[in-house]
Amino acid sequence: MNKPLATVLLLASTATIAACSKKPPEELPPLPVDTVPTSTPTPAPQTSSGPTIGSQEHFQAAVGGSTVIYFDTDRFNIDSSDAAALQAQAQYFARYPQLTFTVEGHADERGTREYNLALGERRANSAKNYLVSLGVSAERIRIVSYGKERPVALASNESAWAENRRAASVMIN
Repeated sequence: MNKPLATVLLLASTATIAACSKKPPEELPPLPVDTVPTSTPTPAPQTSSGPTIGSQEHFQAAVGGSTVIYFDTDRFNIDSSDAAALQAQAQYFARYPQLTFTVEGHADERGTREYNLALGERRANSAKNYLVSLGVSAERIRIVSYGKERPVALASNESAWAENRRAASVMIN
């Protein structure tokens, strides 16, 4: 390397490091003014007229219990009754834009674990995508698939299977 260039680089780096060194201030800043309020504000009282906004109970009451949509066997499409339930949910989430929630995808007991997890994920994504198309921000929605691992009906018949093929919207607390 060229000796004069090396000397210039060495001096420049030394000057840079010296410029970054911390020196105590010549004069200390004034002490902060007391900013503590003289009285502690009391939280707003919880009304006894109903469940807390953002709770699962409040959500269910506001959407008329339409927090779950159901699917046909091996399907993940949104039909007209699902669309009505999701529209009610979208209206709720438009009123409360600070809330986040999870869409849980589920399947019935038939099929392999892997197949049902994938199907549950498609069902949850289908519900999420429909809610997003209605104006709900995708960042507010988390999805999870439980496949056949969390059935609500334990019998092995068509009625129980129909109850377990679902996507459920659940509030995040």
